[in-house]
Amino acid sequence: MKVALIGQPNCGKSTLFNAVAGYRSATANFPGTTVRLAWSRVRANGCLMELVDLPGVYSLTTANPAEEGVKRFLLDSDVDVLINVLDASLLSRSLELTLELRELGLPVVVCLNMMDEAARKGIAIDAEKLSALLGLPVVETIAARGVGIRELFLRAGKAQGQPPATPESLAWHRDVETAVQTMERRLNGLPGPNRLAARFFAVKLLEGDDFSGQASPAARAAARELRGELERSHGRAAESVIMSERHDRSMHLFEKAARVGRPRPDFRLVLDNFLAHHVWGYVFLLALLVGFFYAVFTLGAALEEMLLGAFEGAFARWSAGLAAGSLGFTVAKSLWDGVAGGAAVVLSYLVPFLVGLALLEDVGYLPRVAYLTDGLLHRIGLHGTSTLPIILGYGCSVPACLAVRVLPSRRDRFLAALLATLVPCSARSTVIFALVAFYLGPGWAFGVYAFNVVVVIFSGWFLTRLWPEVSPGMLLEVPRYQWPIPSVVLRKVWLRLREFILVAWPLLIGGSVVLGFIEYLGWDRAVNAGLAPLTGLLGLPAVVGVTLIFGVLRKELSMLMLMQALGTTQVAAVLTVPQILVFTLFVTFYIPCIATITALVKEIGARLTAAAVAYTFALAIVLGVGARFLLGALLG
Repeated sequence: MKVALIGQPNCGKSTLFNAVAGYRSATANFPGTTVRLAWSRVRANGCLMELVDLPGVYSLTTANPAEEGVKRFLLDSDVDVLINVLDASLLSRSLELTLELRELGLPVVVCLNMMDEAARKGIAIDAEKLSALLGLPVVETIAARGVGIRELFLRAGKAQGQPPATPESLAWHRDVETAVQTMERRLNGLPGPNRLAARFFAVKLLEGDDFSGQASPAARAAARELRGELERSHGRAAESVIMSERHDRSMHLFEKAARVGRPRPDFRLVLDNFLAHHVWGYVFLLALLVGFFYAVFTLGAALEEMLLGAFEGAFARWSAGLAAGSLGFTVAKSLWDGVAGGAAVVLSYLVPFLVGLALLEDVGYLPRVAYLTDGLLHRIGLHGTSTLPIILGYGCSVPACLAVRVLPSRRDRFLAALLATLVPCSARSTVIFALVAFYLGPGWAFGVYAFNVVVVIFSGWFLTRLWPEVSPGMLLEVPRYQWPIPSVVLRKVWLRLREFILVAWPLLIGGSVVLGFIEYLGWDRAVNAGLAPLTGLLGLPAVVGVTLIFGVLRKELSMLMLMQALGTTQVAAVLTVPQILVFTLFVTFYIPCIATITALVKEIGARLTAAAVAYTFALAIVLGVGARFLLGALLG
């Protein structure tokens, strides 16, 4: 069976998917688009299913790339059953998509999710009555707690091959229904898509959607004629008439199947009044960021010191029989440095950072940050939706660049992607924590983050002046606060950590061995001589040059290669305070890693990617040189 989960944003659809599929999921793009879906093979109630988690959409009327991608998937894929996930606490609004899905003619199972939230709002829903009114099976669930999931997939298995019934309660007003049925009759015998129900195509054509030119000229001509009749009789656009019909039917269904009582007291409303306040919201945000920073540093520094000591002692015992300076000793030490650096230096900071980020995401605080920063971003020519890719950049620049596809214009996508590459991702945060915070103190590291924010704001202001455009207002649905589920948080952390363990860590070990060979053969002197103009301009030792090349692969490589090139983990004994800060600033801002460059090419094209790479490299040089002379004057 091929089962697709579909629903409006923030309905708990992905929570349901993760509860069943967990980390065994994969992602892929819709054919010919940049919109991604998640899928997994799962066994539910003895039945093997290919489960697809579609992006959240409000409608199948194409208004953005996600809706276009979902509609194309439904048209082109052989889906056996649709599971329509509804937020039960927003039942009336959610049913509008359900009514649209019924028109497809595919088997649909309605999942009334978040029943606990509905009860908290004082909404009591009669699931059996709603099922009778819709002509569809309805199952109550609380996906966050695992309630009702087994029953949901049992009903999905039984629904295969059973298209929805058509109760009289769903009939539209006579003139609109007549126009739809007339369009259906005119579609009979005309060339065009025919896997789904004719009613779906008839309604879409009346809404002005010709399926990217797939509808025949005769069908489009008939649709124009009928749309004209509807517009003359109703005095407004035909698509507005159709939307009003769905809205009217959903309100009717809600009134018949639900009753609204007294809501329970909800402290989250009081909390939002404080966290979204025009003054206290920013105070809390700043306090949260400072607390998050110090928590990650404190835990990471303790782990780094403990693990480095353990690894150094273990290597001394392991290499006791090897002659210092020999090829065998060089290979062994390089290999060990890569393993120890990944475990002690990177993971010590990366794991606490990813856990904290996952908790902020699952609690629902990050959209509030977008709301708070909307005014600031408007002043530099963007809007709050651009905050989400930028915030994602603190975890990893790759998903941050992929997230810009939701932005409306090419200019906004370019600016948001570029700014997202400037913020310190988890790899660059590791460099900041392990170099600046560990050797100079957490205050210096916090200063690097604060300076980074200033640079990002200035870059946004500067670039929007180079590419001026009126940025539209922001429409953002802010999800409710909820307690994070430990198992989901751990899965999310593992999904992000898996890339480091399976991809980056082998690169760290391999890069360490390669650098060991280069040093053993003496080739590093030639590389460093070639990069001497750059390192000299930055005021860094010549041996640092080769480490900057590795940073284009992964930013952590620069730091670990630095320790290896200097021949010690006690960096502060070799480099001065200004040199440590200049190296960190340059690594933070210069060319993004290869994976990020690939994501940029996919989202904004090769020419704009080249412009982004050139800008970051020039910016890193300017900031590095400026920091060299300013810090040299201040610190001597």
